[in-house]
Amino acid sequence: MTSPAANHVLIVDDDPDMRSMLAEYLEGENFTVSAVADGQAMASVLQEKPVDLIILDMKLAGEDGLDLMRRLGSPPEAPIIVVTGHRREETDRIVGLELGADDYLTKPFSPRELLARIRAVLRRSVAAQQRLRSKGNRIRFRFAGWHLDMRMRRLVSPEGKPVPLTAGELNLLMAFLRSPQQMLTRDQLLSASRVHDEEVFDRSIDVQILRLRRKLEQDPSDPKLIVTERGAGYLFTAPVTIS
Repeated sequence: MTSPAANHVLIVDDDPDMRSMLAEYLEGENFTVSAVADGQAMASVLQEKPVDLIILDMKLAGEDGLDLMRRLGSPPEAPIIVVTGHRREETDRIVGLELGADDYLTKPFSPRELLARIRAVLRRSVAAQQRLRSKGNRIRFRFAGWHLDMRMRRLVSPEGKPVPLTAGELNLLMAFLRSPQQMLTRDQLLSASRVHDEEVFDRSIDVQILRLRRKLEQDPSDPKLIVTERGAGYLFTAPVTIS
């Protein structure tokens, strides 16, 4: 029997054999597991009890995993590992990460690899929460007339208008705000944005920066806040105050 304090993992996969195999394996590793086949059942579990991590298959029968991710909100209420069926599904992986996924796996994968990634994501999630708690009230950032309140996870423009951010955009902006007026390499931004491993995701940083520029810059084609340092990385030019 698993401990009441065990992390609760929600598996969303329409393959009954896969659900059963993963649930049995993770329960054997002292996780509490809920395993469901569709978005409606996923929503029911989330309403009934807290979930510490979600494993979400992008290709469910009759449903789009990306649509389910959008329903989870931005940022999602629990870390997400997305599962794709083929390495060529590049777009789904990139969009999934931009919507807030913390990691991805491509089928087929071993349960041991999944376990390692679950533990890594949970460690990062706990560490991030601890960092926020340790900052106390130091979670309000101001730059170039903008205001980011991390307690509310709310970005407000110089005109006083709220500007929504995806989880990926928020993580990227936080990386810049923690290191203003310093050149950051793609590797540093990849790490800060919790994007992983393959070459394709190096390009996803450029995609997220383009999206962030469209929200922050007066002229995204001639950026002044997030400047490209050719061959090196990116520079956030504005000074940042924290309160």
